[in-house]
Amino acid sequence: MAHSDTPHPPKLLPDAIHRAVKPGTALLRLETTGSRQGILDGAWWPRSRDIGSELPGLITALARHLGPITRVGLDADAWDGLPTRLIIDDRVVHIVSYPVGDDTILVTRGDHDHFTLLVIPPHATPEAAHTAMAQAVEADNVTSATQILIDTAIDPAAPSGSGEHRPEGREHGESP
Repeated sequence: MAHSDTPHPPKLLPDAIHRAVKPGTALLRLETTGSRQGILDGAWWPRSRDIGSELPGLITALARHLGPITRVGLDADAWDGLPTRLIIDDRVVHIVSYPVGDDTILVTRGDHDHFTLLVIPPHATPEAAHTAMAQAVEADNVTSATQILIDTAIDPAAPSGSGEHRPEGREHGESP
Protein backbone atom coordinates (compact mmCIF):
# COMPACT_ATOMS: atom_id res chain seq x y z
CA MET A 1 0.00 0.00 0.00
CA ALA A 2 1.41 3.36 -1.00
CA HIS A 3 2.03 5.91 1.73
CA SER A 4 -0.75 8.15 0.41
CA ASP A 5 -3.19 5.20 0.57
CA THR A 6 -2.51 4.62 4.26
CA PRO A 7 -5.59 5.56 6.26
CA HIS A 8 -4.92 8.27 8.80
CA PRO A 9 -6.57 7.97 12.21
CA PRO A 10 -8.80 10.86 13.25
CA LYS A 11 -7.12 13.63 15.25
CA LEU A 12 -8.76 12.61 18.52
CA LEU A 13 -7.08 11.31 21.64
CA PRO A 14 -7.99 7.74 22.53
CA ASP A 15 -9.29 7.18 26.04
CA ALA A 16 -6.07 5.51 27.20
CA ILE A 17 -3.72 8.26 25.98
CA HIS A 18 -3.07 9.74 29.44
CA ARG A 19 -2.07 6.54 31.24
CA ALA A 20 1.61 7.30 30.72
CA VAL A 21 1.35 11.07 31.10
CA LYS A 22 3.96 12.63 33.34
CA PRO A 23 2.78 14.35 36.52
CA GLY A 24 2.15 18.04 35.86
CA THR A 25 0.66 17.46 32.41
CA ALA A 26 -2.76 19.07 32.05
CA LEU A 27 -5.81 16.94 31.27
CA LEU A 28 -7.73 19.39 29.17
CA ARG A 29 -10.45 19.46 26.51
CA LEU A 30 -11.31 22.56 24.50
CA GLU A 31 -14.30 23.34 22.33
CA THR A 32 -13.15 22.86 18.75
CA THR A 33 -15.34 25.45 17.04
CA GLY A 34 -14.37 29.06 16.49
CA SER A 35 -17.87 30.31 17.25
CA ARG A 36 -17.65 29.95 21.05
CA GLN A 37 -21.44 29.94 21.36
CA GLY A 38 -21.60 27.66 24.40
CA ILE A 39 -21.35 28.75 28.02
CA LEU A 40 -18.04 26.91 28.48
CA ASP A 41 -14.96 26.85 26.27
CA GLY A 42 -13.56 23.64 27.68
CA ALA A 43 -12.86 21.56 30.75
CA TRP A 44 -9.86 20.85 32.96
CA TRP A 45 -9.29 17.90 35.30
CA PRO A 46 -6.48 18.76 37.73
CA ARG A 47 -4.88 16.03 39.83
CA SER A 48 -5.01 18.00 43.10
CA ARG A 49 -6.11 21.29 44.69
CA ASP A 50 -2.50 22.54 44.73
CA ILE A 51 -2.64 25.41 42.22
CA GLY A 52 1.13 25.85 42.22
CA SER A 53 1.64 22.36 40.84
CA GLU A 54 -1.48 22.21 38.65
CA LEU A 55 -1.68 25.61 36.94
CA PRO A 56 1.67 25.57 35.08
CA GLY A 57 0.67 22.52 33.00
CA LEU A 58 -2.70 24.06 32.16
CA ILE A 59 -1.23 27.44 31.17
CA THR A 60 1.47 25.80 29.04
CA ALA A 61 -1.12 23.69 27.21
CA LEU A 62 -3.49 26.63 26.70
CA ALA A 63 -0.73 28.95 25.50
CA ARG A 64 0.13 26.46 22.73
CA HIS A 65 -3.42 26.78 21.37
CA LEU A 66 -4.52 30.26 22.42
CA GLY A 67 -1.36 32.32 22.73
CA PRO A 68 0.00 33.98 25.87
CA ILE A 69 -2.22 33.77 28.95
CA THR A 70 -2.08 36.88 31.14
CA ARG A 71 -4.60 36.25 33.93
CA VAL A 72 -6.47 33.42 35.61
CA GLY A 73 -9.56 33.83 37.77
CA LEU A 74 -10.20 31.08 40.32
CA ASP A 75 -12.67 30.23 43.06
CA ALA A 76 -10.81 31.10 46.26
CA ASP A 77 -12.38 28.25 48.24
CA ALA A 78 -11.58 25.54 45.70
CA TRP A 79 -7.78 25.74 45.89
CA ASP A 80 -5.07 25.40 48.50
CA GLY A 81 -2.78 28.43 48.96
CA LEU A 82 -3.52 30.79 46.08
CA PRO A 83 -0.63 33.07 45.10
CA THR A 84 -1.29 36.40 43.38
CA ARG A 85 0.89 35.49 40.42
CA LEU A 86 3.05 32.71 39.04
CA ILE A 87 5.84 32.76 36.49
CA ILE A 88 5.05 30.12 33.90
CA ASP A 89 7.19 29.61 30.81
CA ASP A 90 9.02 32.88 31.57
CA ARG A 91 5.76 34.88 31.66
CA VAL A 92 3.96 36.40 34.62
CA VAL A 93 0.43 35.03 35.00
CA HIS A 94 -1.71 37.03 37.41
CA ILE A 95 -4.06 35.04 39.62
CA VAL A 96 -7.28 36.61 40.80
CA SER A 97 -9.41 34.81 43.35
CA TYR A 98 -13.13 35.21 43.81
CA PRO A 99 -15.47 33.61 46.36
CA VAL A 100 -17.84 32.48 43.61
CA GLY A 101 -18.03 28.70 43.97
CA ASP A 102 -19.10 28.17 40.34
CA ASP A 103 -16.77 25.24 39.44
CA THR A 104 -14.95 27.19 36.72
CA ILE A 105 -11.64 28.81 35.94
CA LEU A 106 -11.56 31.99 33.86
CA VAL A 107 -8.51 32.33 31.62
CA THR A 108 -7.64 35.66 29.97
CA ARG A 109 -5.67 35.96 26.76
CA GLY A 110 -4.50 39.49 26.00
CA ASP A 111 -6.47 42.26 27.67
CA HIS A 112 -10.08 41.14 27.39
CA ASP A 113 -10.42 37.75 25.67
CA HIS A 114 -11.81 35.34 28.29
CA PHE A 115 -12.13 31.57 28.17
CA THR A 116 -14.23 29.76 30.75
CA LEU A 117 -13.32 26.18 31.65
CA LEU A 118 -15.25 23.71 33.77
CA VAL A 119 -13.03 22.42 36.58
CA ILE A 120 -13.54 18.71 37.25
CA PRO A 121 -12.72 17.95 40.90
CA PRO A 122 -9.60 15.79 41.31
CA HIS A 123 -11.56 13.02 43.07
CA ALA A 124 -13.95 12.46 40.15
CA THR A 125 -13.99 9.00 38.57
CA PRO A 126 -12.58 8.73 35.04
CA GLU A 127 -16.02 7.82 33.67
CA ALA A 128 -17.74 10.82 35.26
CA ALA A 129 -14.89 13.16 34.29
CA HIS A 130 -15.02 11.96 30.68
CA THR A 131 -18.77 12.54 30.51
CA ALA A 132 -18.56 15.99 32.12
CA MET A 133 -15.69 17.08 29.88
CA ALA A 134 -17.53 15.89 26.76
CA GLN A 135 -20.64 17.87 27.74
CA ALA A 136 -18.61 21.00 28.52
CA VAL A 137 -17.06 21.10 25.03
CA GLU A 138 -20.28 20.65 23.07
CA ALA A 139 -20.51 23.64 20.73
CA ASP A 140 -24.09 24.47 21.72
CA ASN A 141 -23.80 23.71 25.44
CA VAL A 142 -25.98 25.98 27.56
CA THR A 143 -25.62 24.00 30.80
CA SER A 144 -23.72 25.65 33.65
CA ALA A 145 -20.57 24.09 35.08
CA THR A 146 -22.32 23.34 38.37
CA GLN A 147 -25.22 21.62 36.60
CA ILE A 148 -22.83 19.49 34.52
CA LEU A 149 -21.20 18.25 37.73
CA ILE A 150 -24.63 17.50 39.21
CA ASP A 151 -25.73 15.70 36.01
CA THR A 152 -22.62 13.51 36.06
CA ALA A 153 -22.89 12.75 39.80
CA ILE A 154 -19.62 14.53 40.60
CA ASP A 155 -19.65 16.10 44.04
CA PRO A 156 -17.61 19.31 43.76
CA ALA A 157 -16.88 19.27 47.51
CA ALA A 158 -13.44 17.97 48.34
CA PRO A 159 -13.13 14.74 50.30
CA SER A 160 -11.94 15.19 53.85
CA GLY A 161 -8.29 16.08 54.26
CA SER A 162 -6.23 18.70 52.48
CA GLY A 163 -4.06 18.04 49.47
CA GLU A 164 -6.85 16.18 47.72
CA HIS A 165 -5.59 13.91 44.96
CA ARG A 166 -7.19 11.61 42.45
CA PRO A 167 -8.11 8.18 43.77
CA GLU A 168 -5.53 5.38 43.62
CA GLY A 169 -4.62 4.37 40.10
CA ARG A 170 -5.20 7.81 38.58
CA GLU A 171 -2.09 9.68 39.68
CA HIS A 172 -0.54 9.23 36.27
CA GLY A 173 -3.43 10.71 34.41
CA GLU A 174 -5.83 8.08 33.18
CA SER A 175 -7.93 9.75 30.59
CA PRO A 176 -11.27 11.24 31.46
